[in-house]
Amino acid sequence: MGRSIVITSGKGGTGKSMFAANIGALLAMRGNRVVLVDTDMGLRNLDLYLGLENRVVYNTMDVLSGVCRIQQALVKDKRFKCLYLMAAAPSKDDRDITPLHMVVLVEKLKEMFDYVIIDSAAGIGDELVLAAAGADQAVIITEAENASIRDADSVDRELTKMGITKRCCVLNKVNAELMAVGAVPSLADISRELRIKINGIIQYDNNVFIATNKGVPIVLKVGTYIEKNFSKILDRILADGENG
Repeated sequence: MGRSIVITSGKGGTGKSMFAANIGALLAMRGNRVVLVDTDMGLRNLDLYLGLENRVVYNTMDVLSGVCRIQQALVKDKRFKCLYLMAAAPSKDDRDITPLHMVVLVEKLKEMFDYVIIDSAAGIGDELVLAAAGADQAVIITEAENASIRDADSVDRELTKMGITKRCCVLNKVNAELMAVGAVPSLADISRELRIKINGIIQYDNNVFIATNKGVPIVLKVGTYIEKNFSKILDRILADGENG
């Protein structure tokens, strides 16, 4: 049985989908069977970040509502031995979907894959509840910015209410120079605001932005400091899932 990890954030623009795409790629590069499930209905980006937008026919909502089978909605990333995408619906609709539908889908996917990475919509509410319904653990992506940190804490509280005990945070787009002069919250400040541990820090780097826009996971550049950093962050996340 595989493991399911929801990637979420308190506000948009933190790099949540970028992070999901890259850890999915890393897991696949390590020989795991991986599926990335986009649940950000109407604001899907994961297909773009993987360069698979032209191959999407069916989506997550189609599977949840019974329009198609799981296999029909899976798009294989041919750069990897076993990495698949289930894209989000291109627009929101009124199909009656409940968290139980998501639980059933994730359980079926866990029988097929070693890792199910769920890319959630940003914020709290019904979309977070749906995305996290079948998750074994959660990773909250935030920035060194007061509003982002506050919203990340709100998401953490919602996940706690849902009973997800394995939770951590990854700090993205960090500008070390701004942090050093006190222009943005320090690591100590962020640690005090958040009740969960920070499992990694990703520096702001134009190369990440470029790779994302080209539909290429940055971790494919093996041996770079970025790939090594992502790999260490992933190791910590997986260790948390194993140790509880």
